[in-house]
Amino acid sequence: MRVLAWIVLALILLIILGMVYYLVVGEILFKFAFSRKKSRVRKKQIDKQIKDFKIDLCWWQKQKLEKVSIKSFDGLKLSGYFLNNDSQKTVIIFHGYGGEYHEMQQYCKFFFDKNFNVLLVDNRTHGESEGNCIGFGWLDRKDVLFWIDFLNNKIPNSKIVLFGLSMGATAVCCASGEELPKNVVAIISDCAFANLKMQMQYVMRKHKILWKIFKNHLFSFVKHIHDFDINQADAIKQVKNTKVPILFIHGQSDSFVPVENLTALYNATPDGKKSKYVEANADHAMAYSVGGVLYEKKINDFLNSYTNL
Repeated sequence: MRVLAWIVLALILLIILGMVYYLVVGEILFKFAFSRKKSRVRKKQIDKQIKDFKIDLCWWQKQKLEKVSIKSFDGLKLSGYFLNNDSQKTVIIFHGYGGEYHEMQQYCKFFFDKNFNVLLVDNRTHGESEGNCIGFGWLDRKDVLFWIDFLNNKIPNSKIVLFGLSMGATAVCCASGEELPKNVVAIISDCAFANLKMQMQYVMRKHKILWKIFKNHLFSFVKHIHDFDINQADAIKQVKNTKVPILFIHGQSDSFVPVENLTALYNATPDGKKSKYVEANADHAMAYSVGGVLYEKKINDFLNSYTNL
């Protein structure tokens, strides 16, 4: 009986240790990629970010931004800022990983100057929006739908354009495969990653992290603890079903999300629903800063061709 008792006790201890290992290591891996990040806008290197991305924080002080919010499908309070231009066309702008709405100033100004109303969103687990798990565009795709509903209640019959940068671009690509209202007339995706699993694998290998050892642990932890199946996060399968035209933008020299992601997304999108622009000398999220007037022309041409906006 004593031997049996010791065996049972040993098994219980092994199970407890296994659970502790699973939770502790899983939480460490989760925090590395999925937890809330400090906004780049507020970091010490803000001067460099402002210069590189042409962010004019003073521009916001001249605008009358209305703070707005919605409840997400899973009960999170999501924050945004609405810039009214007394127009019947509106763009919703989604920022990238680790960012917030401030970083999208140059895109906001571009569309505002084109007589668009602008809704700038803090993605879940970013900025002033709630959340403890970054959505990587996949969970955010449902948030996109809720923001569209918010706009349709605020400005009925407004034509809506969706614009996203990096992870925000993946969000609008993923949303393209959902049932979008007919007044969503165009989507602009700037440097989206096509598949979350493949993107994570690329980043991990680039930084020489032991991907094969930790991949299954991280995927299991995120799925069972945070109800997020990474294997499902695929923008390629979403754009295959789009009924809305998409402009894909990317930097040829993108060192974070390789330009092959644009190729995969573009090729998966139905004919007659797509256009693309690759800026030769641009790194990640730098196509506008590098391309300038050409970048604006590509967007104008796209909107004129598909929407007459």
